[in-house]
Amino acid sequence: MEVVLIADVEKLGRKGDVIKVADGFGRNFLIPKKFGIQVTPFNLKQVEDAKIKIAKTLAKEIEDAKKQASLIVGLNAKFERKVGDKGQLYGSVTTQDIADFLKSKGFDIDKKRIRLDEPIRQLGEHPIRIKVHPDVTADLLVSVLQQEEPKE
Repeated sequence: MEVVLIADVEKLGRKGDVIKVADGFGRNFLIPKKFGIQVTPFNLKQVEDAKIKIAKTLAKEIEDAKKQASLIVGLNAKFERKVGDKGQLYGSVTTQDIADFLKSKGFDIDKKRIRLDEPIRQLGEHPIRIKVHPDVTADLLVSVLQQEEPKE
């Protein structure tokens, strides 16, 4: 079955792509979830007309994402954590911590877009890749510092 995607589907295609999928996947998932429509001459004509609008919108989205990425690159995220005797952190710095930091700086980045193989559990500086847009990434420098003990 051939399907025209009407929304971006990760690992499958982008809006406006014509893809070939199994009949059941198209009928039972893509079409009911409004991710795609079946290919017909009428639908193809509509998609071709929409592709022109999509291209303009996509160009603006990429331009905005590049501006946002350049602002993120200039940031330095600092997190203070308690540290044990051997330099190991009590706890860690996670994608949620980084997403909260970005939100406090005015960026609306979902934690799923932050590329972190595993939580940070060491002191020091760690470069983190953030997927601002499917075609645009930014590197954020995350510094993990030892938390000062309160003096009594």
